[in-house]
Amino acid sequence: MSVTQLSDEQRGEEILAVFDTAFGRLLAADPAAFRVKFRKMAASAFAFYRGTACLFYHDLDTEKRGGPYLDDRTSRVWIHGDLHAENFGTYMDSNGRLVFNVNDFDEAYVGPFTWDLKRFSASIALIGYAKALSDDQITELVTIYAGAYRERVHALATGAKSDEVPPFTLDTAQGPLLDALRVARSLTRFGLLDSMTEIRDFERRFAPGGGSIELDAATRYKVLAAFDGYLETLPDSSLARPDSYRVKDVVGRRGIGIGSAGLPSYNILLEGHSDALENDVVIYIKQAQTPAVSGHITDPAIAGYFRHEGHRTVISQRALQAHADPWLGWTELDGAGQLVAEVSPYAVDLDWGDIDDPEEIASVVADLGRATATMHAAADDTSGESLVPFSTERAIDAALAADEEGFAPLLVDFAHGYGARARADHQIFLDLFRNGRIPGL
Repeated sequence: MSVTQLSDEQRGEEILAVFDTAFGRLLAADPAAFRVKFRKMAASAFAFYRGTACLFYHDLDTEKRGGPYLDDRTSRVWIHGDLHAENFGTYMDSNGRLVFNVNDFDEAYVGPFTWDLKRFSASIALIGYAKALSDDQITELVTIYAGAYRERVHALATGAKSDEVPPFTLDTAQGPLLDALRVARSLTRFGLLDSMTEIRDFERRFAPGGGSIELDAATRYKVLAAFDGYLETLPDSSLARPDSYRVKDVVGRRGIGIGSAGLPSYNILLEGHSDALENDVVIYIKQAQTPAVSGHITDPAIAGYFRHEGHRTVISQRALQAHADPWLGWTELDGAGQLVAEVSPYAVDLDWGDIDDPEEIASVVADLGRATATMHAAADDTSGESLVPFSTERAIDAALAADEEGFAPLLVDFAHGYGARARADHQIFLDLFRNGRIPGL
């Protein structure tokens, strides 16, 4: 029976089963965090969609046996895994340049490139619906996204020079992307430190409160041992000044966001690249999660490639993001893989709240299509990882060239169909949640 043929009651039971598989262990350990997560997901169909990559891949599972544009190569490229319209923003790259690009690689894995495109396209349908755009307008937006992706992949596959396919920076971005970069540029490391720390006895320390948790001596020792393991995973270029990694303070935090509910995490305050107090650096150690997509990829060589989920997240991000965060690394804590990265002062997410003009939305969607193509092209034989030992842009370009006319309609049909499914699922979830039918809550 297909998803569309299920009654609301049957679909509700299916949703609960998927949630139990994806969240059951963490929910049992920290139900309060999941009450917060689910209330955030209850706010809108898009928020529900953001928090349910597990359900998305459950519904997409039949396509793991093939699908349009998928062959031996295009079915095993580095993918973001949770590509939706709000997973884009700014970061400071390893060259000190502010860039607007895809962010949040917690769900990254190796799989079919079309899964990223479908997940993004459905998110555009949800945003368009929430902004009262017509079905025809949503069709046009998804078609624009597909066209921009196709054009950029082809340019990259045929050897376009860097000035022909530039990254989105303060010099090249426009519209809301440029706005986000300008906001990021106005932010300062001092501002971030001022919000999280204080000066005591001429040294910076984490300030009490604000979600920080003081650690007992045994936990602090374990976190510092994990930090030592993290240092061994950094590239040599990140270790130019050993004093950068002198630890000043450590606190615990508990994830309560849509994606991090129930996962323990820690913040570590470091000396940074100079002795000046305003150049101190905050990094976080966060337990990495099992990506939703991984349960639907059957190639044992892919799962066997990664030591643990922290290693997977970092390797995937380095493959997908050119000039990634120089503080990015991994470690282990209590037997679980951990992701380590900087709490960046320069991270600004794309804000869809004020993007309402259809022409402006179309321009942004086109840019995000180009960014998606650049991400897929970055993750190939030049990434230094043997798991994807071929040019992904050339493989994708060849697959799309075999049926140019069918590409945009494929994404359009999926966007409308799954957008409607997600809106209906949101209402089913809301009724389950508010009536106390989610086990453990």
